[in-house]
Amino acid sequence: MTQDQNDPVRGERRFLSRRSVLTTMGALPVITAATSVLGATEAAAATAAINPSAQRQTIRGFGGMAHAAWIGDLTAAQRETAFGTGEGRLGFSILRIPVGESQADFGRDLATAQRAAELGVTVFASPWNPPASMIETFNRNGQTNAKRLRYDQYAAYAQHLNSFSTYMRNNGVNLYAISVQNEPDYAHDWTWWTSTEMVKFLRENAGSINTRVIAPESFQYVKSMSDPILNDSTALANVDIIGAHLYGTSYSNFSYPLFKQKGAGKDLWMTEVYYPNSTDSADTWPQALDVGEHMHRAMVDAEFQAYVWWYIRRSYGPMREDGQLSKRGAIMAQFARFVRPGYVRIDATANPASNVYVSAYRSGDTVVIVAINKGTSAVSQQFTVANATSASVSSWVTDGSRNVAAQAATSMSNGSLTVTLPARSMTTFVTSLSGGSSPSPSPVISPTPSPTPSPSASPSGGTGTGPRVAYTMNSWNSGFTASISITNTGTSTINGWTLSFTLPSGQSITSGWNATYSPSSGQVSAANVSYNGTIAPGATVDIGFQATHTGNTAEPTAFTLNGVPCTVV
Repeated sequence: MTQDQNDPVRGERRFLSRRSVLTTMGALPVITAATSVLGATEAAAATAAINPSAQRQTIRGFGGMAHAAWIGDLTAAQRETAFGTGEGRLGFSILRIPVGESQADFGRDLATAQRAAELGVTVFASPWNPPASMIETFNRNGQTNAKRLRYDQYAAYAQHLNSFSTYMRNNGVNLYAISVQNEPDYAHDWTWWTSTEMVKFLRENAGSINTRVIAPESFQYVKSMSDPILNDSTALANVDIIGAHLYGTSYSNFSYPLFKQKGAGKDLWMTEVYYPNSTDSADTWPQALDVGEHMHRAMVDAEFQAYVWWYIRRSYGPMREDGQLSKRGAIMAQFARFVRPGYVRIDATANPASNVYVSAYRSGDTVVIVAINKGTSAVSQQFTVANATSASVSSWVTDGSRNVAAQAATSMSNGSLTVTLPARSMTTFVTSLSGGSSPSPSPVISPTPSPTPSPSASPSGGTGTGPRVAYTMNSWNSGFTASISITNTGTSTINGWTLSFTLPSGQSITSGWNATYSPSSGQVSAANVSYNGTIAPGATVDIGFQATHTGNTAEPTAFTLNGVPCTVV
């Protein structure tokens, strides 16, 4: 991605703009703000069946790009808005930054990356160009000054990427991954790569890169760029994440059968997009709902594990230039604030009615349902959650007049929930499979604590039986997520709690939800946050965290709640 027409002259494209190309391809719909028209009759939709046992992809998160060199850095307040999870925040859990072309440029985005890392956000980086000394020009289809990486500089380029990740790590930011090249197949303003060149680099040099590797980040999810990687076992072994951009990509081209066939153990990320365009204000309504459908299809049709916007702060982006959420941003927050890293998408009826889109996600006993109604009439929608009991349901809605607005609590009865989806709206529902525990209104990332009630002296309620803890771990090559369920087996209510356990050697928490974690390794204490400090008799609270490991994926062997030993199941 290069700068758009709203950006300073310094970086404007000298060739056909992406917008012109996409318009020529007919990829971008022409949409204008429409007057809201509510239908007189509430339509009924088919039941949306949700199966928590049918698990799909693990979600890594939602986020956006910071690029200080082109549009200026985020301010301190804007970083909190971007990565915070409370009211008025985007809840982004992923930050993408550029790789500097020289070491003098490495620190441009450091301040934002450091704050993101402090908040447990996943940070990854993409290069636009190698250092100038590594580049040669050539004639590419009449472009006489086209740039490519010199073939004798491949090893040096891998070390350049290592130098950037080392610089970031030495300054408190452990990059989750680094890309080989931003948009190698649409590089009029930066460095071109063919699929053959990409495979050669991956085969011979990517193995020396000291963090996860992303490739190929094709401009339009062009499969001819990524197919050769999937079909070459050596190149594939040196890639951790297949990355793609979705500029002008039709929904019919979202699915990727070859990845499903050969991508076992690899992630699939959508690493850049703006949608549906960069010309309209991000507050244009109901056009912003198109972003919701786009995200829905990226999760359901494409089965991406990450969804990353272009500039975080821009007139067409999730954050306006004044630092406030736009309508597009509110739509993104309906996913990002509630579907946190480590959640798993589960089966749900994706399109129970015309213009209604549903997806669902699970972490432990917590289930999140995201429902979009693009129609001009309200819809009565029933959800059925397999094997669920009765439980309270929290919900948040964005429509023409509201932005991620909390709604009155309702309830699910024996796994069935019927609600009204307002016309032209997006609603996120959070509930529990087992009932009893309060749904999480907004997952909390350490180190920002919430007020903690004074813990009760005995969480067992004086019955002599300890609380029950279930610990579920989902690990990959250098990280894992852990879901913890805490059940009050006593006869008295627990008012305020701290769960203590020892993480095995080499494990370190990077982010968490529904509790405040301290410290990040060794003997850890997880304290309740403001909305889940009370655990009624028989009730369960679900918490969790994401962590790194150095090869040891053992689980903690013992837990105490307010000093009382727990039964581990």
